[in-house]
Amino acid sequence: ILQHPDGTVLKQLQPPPRGPREQEFYTKVYDPNCCDSILLELRKYLPKYFGVWSPPTAPNDMYLKLEDVTRKFNKPCIMDVKIGQKSYDPYASAEKIQQQVSKYPLMEEIGFLVLGMRVYHVSSDSYETQNQHYGRSLTKETVKDGISKFFHSGYCLRKDVVAASIQKIEKILEWFEGQTQLNFYASSLLFVYEGSCQATTVRLSDVTLAEKRGVPKGLLAAGDVLEYNNNIHVINSTENGKIEASVSKGLSKFYALHKKACSKRHHSQLSLKVENLEQDNVWKSSTCIAQEHLNGNVLPQLEKVFYHMPAETKESANVEVRMIDFAHVFPSNSKDEGYIYGLRNLITVLQNILDN
Repeated sequence: ILQHPDGTVLKQLQPPPRGPREQEFYTKVYDPNCCDSILLELRKYLPKYFGVWSPPTAPNDMYLKLEDVTRKFNKPCIMDVKIGQKSYDPYASAEKIQQQVSKYPLMEEIGFLVLGMRVYHVSSDSYETQNQHYGRSLTKETVKDGISKFFHSGYCLRKDVVAASIQKIEKILEWFEGQTQLNFYASSLLFVYEGSCQATTVRLSDVTLAEKRGVPKGLLAAGDVLEYNNNIHVINSTENGKIEASVSKGLSKFYALHKKACSKRHHSQLSLKVENLEQDNVWKSSTCIAQEHLNGNVLPQLEKVFYHMPAETKESANVEVRMIDFAHVFPSNSKDEGYIYGLRNLITVLQNILDN
């Protein structure tokens, strides 16, 4: 995959019949005159398609021009998961079938395969990368722990990301449950989330609380802001340089919010707006934080608040889940049961990670 200067990515067209088949798929789905509700709905779950591109110096080299799903992220964590019980299409030769089955015999049983992942660890400011051999080494007993590695920041399990991923997969599952015109083989889900918690601000005053969700607007005082990262050592003081309050006062509002959200978990959802600020800004609140409290167990407390809240409160996590790789998509007159099976099993594994 190449990056175009305009912010898109370029995927070289594969040799026939795979390349032309994938191009035809994108062209059909993104046809400006398309009026098929199924295909129009499908667009939500794909990278945007901008046609075919060729470099001026090599006009015969064809590339698919696609949205760069990772572009908006500072430290993107990326995972590619092949979905379906079969990684070979109905026209595959016996040799091709045997080759694919031998690569990962569990594909038919569990319905998905981790092709690779790249995870940013906040604790070490570095990436951990796993290739397809890692995914093929996973068994039924180890697949949950193997996938949970993708959601671990080095400090803690990002349960907010797991929950948001489940919600997005469920939307894709709904689409598959309602369509009978396409079957997908050897296609993948691309997971992307923001791995960096540096220079991140959660503005409580910007919390989106729809009236129907029943969370009182007066729960938080306007202007309450908490900025955090993995190095909690910078504080904000008043104009005269004095530090006025303690972290317990700031955190108490988080716990009040958390408790309120828990009590309303079946009837309300909470959306936290996340914004990027300068990296040297760490903690800031309308009630300032006392130095003596910064050397205690602040981070574990924050982890409880941000990463162990009920799944229903995390719809705003900065996560993308997109379908990719369409060299083996074929017309059908029935549901894609193999893909549906894989999605359901993947949701089950993610739910187990969340619950346990």
